[in-house]
Amino acid sequence: MPVVRLAATTALVLSLAAPAAAQPEVFRFGAIGDTSYSKRGEQEFDRMLDAMNKEKLAFIVHVGDFQADPRPYQRAPDRITRPCTDENYARVLATFQRSAAPFILTPGDNDWTDCHLLKDPAVDPLDRLTKVRAMFFPDGKSLGARTLPVQSQASDKGFETFRENLSWTYNGVVFATFHTVGSNDNTGRTPEMDAEQAARTAANLAWIAKAFAAARAPDIKGLVLVTQANVAFEAHWSASLKARYVRSAGGTVPKEASASPYHELVSLVASEMEGFGKPALFIHGDTHLFRLNNPLPSRKSGRFFQNLTRLEVFGDPDTHWVRVTVDPANPALFTIEQMVVPENDPNR
Repeated sequence: MPVVRLAATTALVLSLAAPAAAQPEVFRFGAIGDTSYSKRGEQEFDRMLDAMNKEKLAFIVHVGDFQADPRPYQRAPDRITRPCTDENYARVLATFQRSAAPFILTPGDNDWTDCHLLKDPAVDPLDRLTKVRAMFFPDGKSLGARTLPVQSQASDKGFETFRENLSWTYNGVVFATFHTVGSNDNTGRTPEMDAEQAARTAANLAWIAKAFAAARAPDIKGLVLVTQANVAFEAHWSASLKARYVRSAGGTVPKEASASPYHELVSLVASEMEGFGKPALFIHGDTHLFRLNNPLPSRKSGRFFQNLTRLEVFGDPDTHWVRVTVDPANPALFTIEQMVVPENDPNR
């Protein structure tokens, strides 16, 4: 024991005599989404969270869709919890609060947009959005048993509604969530929904630009963007790249590309990536296919940005998680691992 005390004392003296600049440390966080679409899925989520609680994670990001679409519920109400109700939101929130690590959510289309499909009781998606914002986004902090300070876009003038768009800086890396959803980002159904999407897109564009600006600071190592929707990076590919991609899946390229509500957003990311020069990670869900790639080509060079990585998390029926290790000493910054929960894998 004296040796330990002497070592500690010596280290303290050295640190006082010659202070060194603090170096960002290695840390890990978890990424999940598109979960709990059935009562079986709810049990699998609990097992997954138990597994994550055993890890030393700085925080967990959830890319949304924390409940089922109303249509499968209406086909099988005995196997699926009724979505879009205050009671189910409270149940989901209670599970999130079991997280040992700080827990950060960005909403998905199942969580409010698709609630117009619920027949009994009928609900208003915009009312459900208001409820989600009020319940899942406390002022200035994350969810979870241990919380993390976060900044909300609601503190920015003109964007007071968008409390769900969050940002935080952790050990030299800027993180930002922004609110895009599947189901065509809530467009094409009613004028009210189109207006909602237009306002939300304007907020998202401002928030993403602000995140890139923060990440350009000399002491920042990289940037992580988190959202729900698969924003159709492929729509920004050249014709030859699109053809190669579609042929690999056994399909044919359509003669005319359909308009995407995410086009302006992806265009902004492409513009910001020109000359960015630092690792960036784009995390999303929505299409329930774990994937990891460089998704976006430069307009200037026609080559993919090698420093922009797309991570799509697991999605129902696969209830597993992704561990991201952030190491400032690693030029790539991010190491990504699939963390399969054995009890949730029917093939084991």
